[in-house]
Amino acid sequence: MHIDVTNQAWPSHGVETLPWRQQVRGGTREDRMLSSVDATIPPLIKTLDYVPPLPVLLATEKALLAVAQADTDAERHSAALSRFMMRSESVASSKIERITATAVDYAKAIAGNRGNASAVSMVAASSALHELITTVDECGRFELEHITSAHRALMADDPDEASYAGLLRDMQNWIGGSDYSPRDALHVPPAPERVAELMTDLVAYLNRDDVPVMVQAAIGHAQFESIHAFTDGNGRIGRALVSAVLRRRGVTRNAVVPLASGLLARRDEYFASLGDYRRGDPAPLIDLFARSARAAAECSRDTIARLKAMPDEWAAELRPRAGSAAAALIQAFYDHPVMSADEIETRSGSVASQAYRAIDQLVEKGYLTEITGRKKNRVWAASEVLAELDDLDRRIQAAME
Repeated sequence: MHIDVTNQAWPSHGVETLPWRQQVRGGTREDRMLSSVDATIPPLIKTLDYVPPLPVLLATEKALLAVAQADTDAERHSAALSRFMMRSESVASSKIERITATAVDYAKAIAGNRGNASAVSMVAASSALHELITTVDECGRFELEHITSAHRALMADDPDEASYAGLLRDMQNWIGGSDYSPRDALHVPPAPERVAELMTDLVAYLNRDDVPVMVQAAIGHAQFESIHAFTDGNGRIGRALVSAVLRRRGVTRNAVVPLASGLLARRDEYFASLGDYRRGDPAPLIDLFARSARAAAECSRDTIARLKAMPDEWAAELRPRAGSAAAALIQAFYDHPVMSADEIETRSGSVASQAYRAIDQLVEKGYLTEITGRKKNRVWAASEVLAELDDLDRRIQAAME
């Protein structure tokens, strides 16, 4: 279905009535009170053009400037800062889906501890975001395989979803309602037979260079959420698309701006604006993305400055001897803020006894915390880095109030 656009309108979704006989894992379930369901059909958008109202367009330009300034601040420290910012975005994106965990549990999951399912899921979201941004950046364009590969990274270890990881859905799904019936659902996406064509069309739109960047990011995200291409994980993959658009268009080169923290602060508005998009008005969503990106970028600049100063501040207080285990571990924990005993020994470049003496110094000064509470297979985390992860999220949400 292709709808021509005039007067800067954006087409609303079409509707088709499907017979209700939902295929679910473990067999067929039927809602005996439901014989059909109305599914929405997103328009094909690869050639469509849209310019939002001038105030919204100006807001997007201010947001892009703020994002570019934050990204420049991260230059020359891109490896460590990129990991931190990517984790900030992934944690906030997970929280939008009601997936929450403490910073300590998240740190344990980074170190491989699978005791907290939500924390493990957050780490998987970071892996998926990294996968998508890296593959798009290296290729210089979006390919459908990049998106499916990111979904595979997100869901590969999920006990319920692993067999569907990286696969476009072959069953009907919906948002809201019950587990087995779309009755009272907030959104019923298109039939699975339409997904491949819609995703090919979306990829073509994401590869355009004649669309304002923030407009492309917001509409690309909303279109993906409307298609709902996977059985689960669509929200997190859809928000990862935003960061990948900013990277492909050259707005960011060094770090990810945690725009999802801004969306989290306006969660109800975010979902409502996705509804506006489906009714043919993308402006509210674009405006929300612009406000979230700007708040995230401005708050991130403070975080970037704090993180960049940490190694020198630690060194100034500890005064480690050049070439010592302590000096090596200060930089190592800046680059990798969660490390196991084996990693510490490797990165310190010293014998175990010297490495552990250095660790004791850093713990005594409050820079490191042992997070497992065990005597074996212990893991240490950089306390200030973990605290900054939470603090950045709080500051972005406060800026959105």
